Amino acid sequence: MQHVIIIGAGLAGLSAAAALAEKNISCALISLQNSERAQSVLAEGGINAALDTMGEQDSVQYHYEDTLKGGVWLADPNAVRNLTGHAPEIVRWLENLGVPFNMTDSDIMLRNFGGQKKKRTAYARSSTGKIIMTALIDQVRKYEASGLVHRYSHHNFIKLLLENQICSGVRIQNLYTGELLDFKGIVLLCSGGMNGIFPGVTTGTTQNSGDVTATVFRQGVALANLEMLQYHPTTIGISGKRCLVTEAARGEGGRLYIMKQNQKCYFMEEKYPELKNLMPRDVVAREMFFVRREFGGEVFLDMTELPELTWQKKLSDLRQEILHYLHLDPKTNPIPVREGIHYFMGGIDTDEFHRTNIKHLYAAGECSCQYHGANRLGGNSMLGALYGGRKAAETIINSADFISEENINYSGEIPPPASPVLIRNISQILVSGLGIVRNQRSLQTALENLHSLSEQKDYTFYEKNRLLLAEAMLLSALERKESRGAHYREDYPDKNEAFRKTTVSECETESQVRISFRPIPEMRSDT
Repeated sequence: MQHVIIIGAGLAGLSAAAALAEKNISCALISLQNSERAQSVLAEGGINAALDTMGEQDSVQYHYEDTLKGGVWLADPNAVRNLTGHAPEIVRWLENLGVPFNMTDSDIMLRNFGGQKKKRTAYARSSTGKIIMTALIDQVRKYEASGLVHRYSHHNFIKLLLENQICSGVRIQNLYTGELLDFKGIVLLCSGGMNGIFPGVTTGTTQNSGDVTATVFRQGVALANLEMLQYHPTTIGISGKRCLVTEAARGEGGRLYIMKQNQKCYFMEEKYPELKNLMPRDVVAREMFFVRREFGGEVFLDMTELPELTWQKKLSDLRQEILHYLHLDPKTNPIPVREGIHYFMGGIDTDEFHRTNIKHLYAAGECSCQYHGANRLGGNSMLGALYGGRKAAETIINSADFISEENINYSGEIPPPASPVLIRNISQILVSGLGIVRNQRSLQTALENLHSLSEQKDYTFYEKNRLLLAEAMLLSALERKESRGAHYREDYPDKNEAFRKTTVSECETESQVRISFRPIPEMRSDT
């Protein structure tokens, strides 16, 4: 009997499915594509855990502190304590599943990543996401064979089934046959980030359209910290998107510079002598923006001094990508890099147990706002997805509040997707307001342009959802009158402790957004 319905089959969805199956609880695993094409496959650099295999006296306490500090103290400390405390266990679990991490003579090798003074990031060359996903897919297939996991690839989420603001299931569409199905049960959303809201300027797959988040928002699910968009500092342009140049390149010794009076200016090393090029991503992206504005020209990533063994054992995949797309060999040539939208710290508002404001509805992975505060540390995304999926499953199991399975064919109108023209228009408006550097004028102008766009015609179901989500993102940024992490406002350049709160977005009606602030929970002694 399928008690739990999981939307999304990336790291968070697979992790949750495995955790449920381990307790002999079955689930339906619903996704647009096979797991092999999930966003999680694109993750490159690694996964954080304080294993201390490099003899640097690392600890889960240091990992906890770095995560809170990197997120500028906007995350729930109880959730972060759980995440970082279970990180070693998660990585050892992956090792036992057969993930071939890079190894020292006797244990897992760790590398440096941004915002962290200790070597803490376990990795498998520069294809860590793909390799971890392969192991998880194999693990979940065992449960598929035993009947505990029921796969529904090539199925599209249409909407939640709600009764008096209690979730009773989902409506989905078979993309092959077109038929609509109502699945009844507890729902766990693992639908990924909102990359499809920003086509052409994001490193992620636009198959992660953001439509799930936009739809449930309009149905009454609260969202949080939507102003917190992470711009990854090192990306290269390819057709239709930005291609990530993993932070591991800087972790292994890559250096950023810009030409200043015909001399190379290593601006990060001059301004931040301790962590240099490995400052948190929000800081690096912002400094790149500022030096380009001051000096003109491009910022370059110089990896030409990296040892041959590093290229062979650690960054061979990255080198092949750059050769393929830029026709430049990073081993011998510095490469031009720009910032690209990479990760969404904001999303569906969840507590430390991954519960939403709707009963029987949970969320985990990048679609949820949980562990990363105002800025995610590199290496914490895969950890957050894996641990989050397992934690959500644990919460569901402990609730002992299952809904009987009842899958029903549904006859009704199929809503058309949002038009590519509207998607591009929304993206351009959002980027104009939600850039690396923001101010009242740019945000207000973007909001006015969005309202003008909204009034042009009567839009379809998905288009109305996207317009409402876009409005919530801009309003969240307007209401946060400070600079914190990824949210930098020129008119409020300093951090203001009065705003050390979660930005909550709610639909008061199907067309009206309300923004409020909620205090950060206090650390509990039993965490």
